[in-house]
Amino acid sequence: MRLQETHRQFLLLADAQALTDNAHDPERVRRNVLEVVLDYLAVGIDPEKTTICVQSGLPALGELTMLYLNFVTVARLERNPTIKDEIRARGFGRDIPAGFLFYPVAQAADITAFKATVVPVGEDQAPLVEQTNEIVPRINNQIGRNVLVEAEALIPRNRSPARCRRQS
Repeated sequence: MRLQETHRQFLLLADAQALTDNAHDPERVRRNVLEVVLDYLAVGIDPEKTTICVQSGLPALGELTMLYLNFVTVARLERNPTIKDEIRARGFGRDIPAGFLFYPVAQAADITAFKATVVPVGEDQAPLVEQTNEIVPRINNQIGRNVLVEAEALIPRNRSPARCRRQS
């Protein structure tokens, strides 16, 4: 929430990405979008300071994803530690849904479309930001100028429960 005071902030509700886990229940994704918006507002996200976007409402993100897929190999996606862990946890083996495997590329499109320089993520998501930063120079090199910017993963510090109470 504090970032909205110091940064131009965009919060993307990744409903298209959520379908990689919920293709069997798109209605659940729709409901979750509404619930997440309400949660953001309840914790103090100010829509006057923060732009809240719905991924499926921005077709350019899908177009960027398709472009970026040409600059990333399947082998690289499978080596991503976050993806490897999730594939193992879900028991996919070699039966990985393509949408699931490619979601880091969609996330790269989400990050770069807004020229994000700071991306708040959990430690487990840092490899996805790293993969985004591998795509950026490839695209910039291809078009012959620096259009995309690299992003930094902003990983929250662990706080003890006592410290959390004092800061409240």
